[in-house]
Amino acid sequence: MVSAKDILIKPITRIAANGLIRRVHYSGKVVNNSQLHLGAFLEDHLEGAMQFGPSLDKRKLMGLVRSTSWNGFIELNRLAFSDKLPRNSESRALSIAMRLIKKSYPHLKWVVSFADATQCGDGTIYRASGFILTGIKKNDQIWIAPDQAHSRESRMSLTDNSSHVQQEKAKTISRVTATKGKHIQTSGAASMKDYIKAGFKPLPGFQLRYIYFLDATWRSRLTVPEIPFSEIDKQGARMYKGQKPDAPEA
Repeated sequence: MVSAKDILIKPITRIAANGLIRRVHYSGKVVNNSQLHLGAFLEDHLEGAMQFGPSLDKRKLMGLVRSTSWNGFIELNRLAFSDKLPRNSESRALSIAMRLIKKSYPHLKWVVSFADATQCGDGTIYRASGFILTGIKKNDQIWIAPDQAHSRESRMSLTDNSSHVQQEKAKTISRVTATKGKHIQTSGAASMKDYIKAGFKPLPGFQLRYIYFLDATWRSRLTVPEIPFSEIDKQGARMYKGQKPDAPEA
């Protein structure tokens, strides 16, 4: 019987990682600025991937830990494992990944990652892997489109200047389902105001922020409070595999 000790973690190409993420990750989407790609293999088959890279909001996040340099931290952008991997594979893979990063990139002092307790989970894997909880906030980043499929798009993909495919899709949905969709086409995607007029609504939920210290001595430099895991339940942010504890399965 196979166990988590049987998986092999090693670097893989961006193409291989992206393919696995699109196939297994709940969002089906990759993060284009990921730079380090690690694969989880079982019997020579790629069954998991971890993608690391710079945070999109890097200038804001680096202040979470005092004296962090511009290249002093990295974000775990994507983490996805297939159901073929044995129990505890995720925490073992993360443990190995942290050791590899610490050895290969000594200038990196900490890793940040975010748990999507709006669509996926509240970060059980992170807590089991030695990450500390540093933030719980209501999530206003995922929006439901006014179409029959209730398509979901991130706030960033609808408002930045690079996600043209998502924005054109949103405009098409809006023109078909709401008369005010033309506002998006004429005014561009500078804010959510026009999408709201067209019928887009935020998906309720939470986002949780976790930090792992590659250099344990840097933990004392944390500029925000460490949050006890019990606070997740207190704030109603608990989620596992896309389900709230008190929500019936579909």
